[in-house]
Amino acid sequence: MSSASDVAAPDACAVRVVDAAKVAAVSASLPDGETITELAQVFGLLSDPGRLRVITALLEGGEMCVCDIAASCGHSESAVSHALRLLRANRVVRVRRAGRMAYYRLDDSHVRLLLDLALTHVGHGEEGT
Repeated sequence: MSSASDVAAPDACAVRVVDAAKVAAVSASLPDGETITELAQVFGLLSDPGRLRVITALLEGGEMCVCDIAASCGHSESAVSHALRLLRANRVVRVRRAGRMAYYRLDDSHVRLLLDLALTHVGHGEEGT
């Protein structure tokens, strides 16, 4: 009769053997703590549905003003403005001013690539499982 402690969790190693060379190589290639913190902040920004709507509107529409983004997303201008302030502070979007107007766009091609990859990933659904 086996006890609960004798049964390994389905995601645990059945036999605990550490590949020291692999662990050392992976550990050496991991980003530093500050970089990991910045990555977590970016992914945290992307995890909010309201901000994600704003970002995807900019992905599709290119450069847009707050009122156009709000109309596209179905959000208030105040909510969009708040989202843009956070996204701008974290270098996800940038602003161009023309007189009294402010036009926002994705900060660089890396943000666009990240979103394109995420959308492709979500579009795969359950195909590979």
